[in-house]
Formats: sequence, C-alpha cells, structure tokens
Amino acid sequence: MTVDTQTVKRVAALAKLKIDEDKVAATEAEFNKILQWVDQLKEVDTSNVEALVSVNENFLEMRRDEVTEGNQADAVLANAPQKEYGYFAVPKVIE
Repeated sequence: MTVDTQTVKRVAALAKLKIDEDKVAATEAEFNKILQWVDQLKEVDTSNVEALVSVNENFLEMRRDEVTEGNQADAVLANAPQKEYGYFAVPKVIE
C-alpha cells in the first residue's frame, strides 16, 4: 500500500491538521516509510509466540477492598479554594 498526495491531504483534513503545500511531499514520503515498516512487521512469523497480557512479569497482590477512612467531606473541602453545596467549585470550561 502506498500513500499519494490526495491521501495525505485527506488524512490531514480528517485529523484537523494544516500541512503547508511545500511539506506535503515530505509527509507523503514519511507515511510511505511507515507503511513499508508495517509491511515488514507483517512478514514476521509469530505463530509460535505466546500472546502477552503485559510486557512486565510482575504480579500485583490483591487486597481486600475495605473503607479505611470515610465521611470526611468537610476535611477534604477544608483546603478547597472554592466550594459550593459540599462540592469543589471550578470555573465553567464549556459554554
């Protein structure tokens, strides 16, 4: 699979990226290098490789889920810069 100029422009538009016209050719070449690398990975024989859940072989010990401290809303909100109705008050972010 190869990427052409139109595909680069379409991907840029879908990703909401602005690519200058003088950078389109370089981006096209970079996309094609990435796709060649992926094609090389497809050629690797992984039939005898066991699937991994994690790259780490550490096992986390399970512990009981017990409440150690609770009902401390007043203590938690004591250092809040702003609080309202028993909750943290923050500035409105979305209109």
